Amino acid sequence: MKSPEGSAPPMAGPAVLVLDLTPEAVAALLRLAASLGLDAVRIDLAGCCDKQEFLARTAEALGFPDWFGGNWDALFDCLADLSWRPAAGYVLILEHAEDMRRHAPEALDTALAVLGDAANAWLDRGRPFRAIVGCD
Repeated sequence: MKSPEGSAPPMAGPAVLVLDLTPEAVAALLRLAASLGLDAVRIDLAGCCDKQEFLARTAEALGFPDWFGGNWDALFDCLADLSWRPAAGYVLILEHAEDMRRHAPEALDTALAVLGDAANAWLDRGRPFRAIVGCD
């Protein structure tokens, strides 16, 4: 399938992947995203053990606007907008999610669901949005 001029090619596969990420895999993902003209953002979750810390780290990494409300609905709103980061598409690489999986598994599951919902919102607009979550 040919992409419209100026847009990123469509991406196949699941929008949210949870896997064991090595530093080499992260570097390869960043290179691939750059080659496709996508905005790739790394979010380090090492030591992140709760919802509020997850939201804070995500907001900081993506430069969320001041109106970000620090809750799941606001996370979706920001992820589905990203107008302050114009790009052909987005790749979020969330590294070291193990602590969150151990200490706040429900929060991590909710975060993954919100990421999936945001990906669907972008898909409806014909733009790729992927989240790769590193977790042992």
